[in-house]
Amino acid sequence: MPGSLVDRRGFLVQAAAVAGAAAVAPRMAFAQTRAMEYVEVKTPYGRIRGRRQGDLVTFKGVPYAGPATGANRFKAAPPLQPWTGVRDALQLAPPSCQPGTDYYGVDEPSPDENCLFLNVWTPATDGRKRPVMFFNHGGGFTSGSGGSVDCDGGNLARRHDVVVVQTNHRLGLLGFLFLGDLAGEEYATSGNQGLLDMRDGLKWVHDSIEAFGGDPGNVMIFGESGGGAKTSCLYAMPSAASYFHKAAIESGPGVRMMPRDAASETTLMTLQQLGLDKTQWRKLLEVPADQLVAAQVALARSPGGRPAFNAGRGGLASRPGSFGPVVDGAVLPQHPFDPAAPEVSKHKPLLIGTNRDESAFMFMGDPTHSVFELTDATLRQRLERELGEDTDTVLTTYRETRPGASPADLYIAITTATMFWLGSITVAERKHAQGGAPAYMYMLTYPSEWVIPGTSHRLGAAHATDLLFTFDNVYPDGQWPPQGKATMYQMLGSGPGRFAVARAMSGLFTSYARSSQPTATGVPKWPAYTAETRSTMLIDAECTLADDPFARERTMWASLRP
Repeated sequence: MPGSLVDRRGFLVQAAAVAGAAAVAPRMAFAQTRAMEYVEVKTPYGRIRGRRQGDLVTFKGVPYAGPATGANRFKAAPPLQPWTGVRDALQLAPPSCQPGTDYYGVDEPSPDENCLFLNVWTPATDGRKRPVMFFNHGGGFTSGSGGSVDCDGGNLARRHDVVVVQTNHRLGLLGFLFLGDLAGEEYATSGNQGLLDMRDGLKWVHDSIEAFGGDPGNVMIFGESGGGAKTSCLYAMPSAASYFHKAAIESGPGVRMMPRDAASETTLMTLQQLGLDKTQWRKLLEVPADQLVAAQVALARSPGGRPAFNAGRGGLASRPGSFGPVVDGAVLPQHPFDPAAPEVSKHKPLLIGTNRDESAFMFMGDPTHSVFELTDATLRQRLERELGEDTDTVLTTYRETRPGASPADLYIAITTATMFWLGSITVAERKHAQGGAPAYMYMLTYPSEWVIPGTSHRLGAAHATDLLFTFDNVYPDGQWPPQGKATMYQMLGSGPGRFAVARAMSGLFTSYARSSQPTATGVPKWPAYTAETRSTMLIDAECTLADDPFARERTMWASLRP
């Protein structure tokens, strides 16, 4: 099947160039019309100064661990050291080192190896105990930022009375290079430093969030795309278990992660790429970070160097040459949801879902537009390369369940299933089979009418369009706040239904954060997912509940060999 979770930043820059600068709306006026004042809070580590504007208080660039640089590279970050005086938390801090030169947030600094900072959005620092929503950003495991304009937590905080927290954490080679088999016990956790960073962010929340108006006893972890896979891993991590109480996974079911032997093979490939042999592994501590990122990019371009989605297993299976969480037997004792849901989170609810047309997003960046120009003949040829002897079964089923669908629509539906939908079903099934806390399943079906540049194909309910709905970041035309950043916003289109979708989806996620039961005004009652009913909330301008949607397609996939 097609490659990994797409490098979202690279695609968005390309899409913005094609669509033109006029597609990105000017900054919203409200940010300039409300008086700004400073707010100070006292944390266990020292005093922090944030900013209040109207009914929102923000703290940006808050350190949550010590610097994982120099001798600490590839190791767990040292504890955060207290400071004296008042530390400003008024602007974004650097995201993790990553490819490219364009980043995600307004006035965001360039990436840096010293990246362990987080951002907080809260209605008030008044000592009230609000639900805490701890978001893990997307971008696969190699790019992204906790300061993304698409995922700005301000509207969730002020409109839904919650506290939102997002971290920057180590990514790619610096976050997931496994040295345990080569360098011994000192580097036993090296393959999961990105996960341990997020765990440290959760520990900071546990220790500090009351000062920001949050409840350390009611923390929800959630994430989209690669952030969903990260959330899957945290859900299975014993060392994170005491710091959160429920989880939500959007378009990123992390059924399986990198096996230890594949991770060790990746390490040898990395050394070879850098001109080193395995006896010289300590030189990795001296290589400049930009050279490590360049080696990471080169490996990703090599054959087999990207993570792949496996239809039979229904999840992310990392191959040698890629970087992501490692099933090391310690930090990550097992694959998150294989062979079963993690026992450590048996009594923690789980919300999981996908978008109906996920993979349309993945193919947008191809300048040849090959997917959107498929014919019946080229569709079959492409599927035969990817599905082999199962092609006839799959193609016949989808043509019968989706009469009138174009070859491009059929391919998008098939690859959406293999990349995202089947994995999400596996997660929900195994969570239900565990007999503990409930699982809730959704599918975003609201279609964007935005036409993909260079094609006549409408985007539909594609990957990542859910982000702006989840964060309630949908504005009237011409009122998108960030200063000309290339974002997902233009891709939502201009249909009036998008406002109802944002109200429903943000309401469902925040009510789930508050009470572990997703509810929203005008939305049907949402029962838990079971093997018998497979209840799924279809999120649209008018939400509906469906039992076992696309049942024939699901049973067909289940009948195929792994």
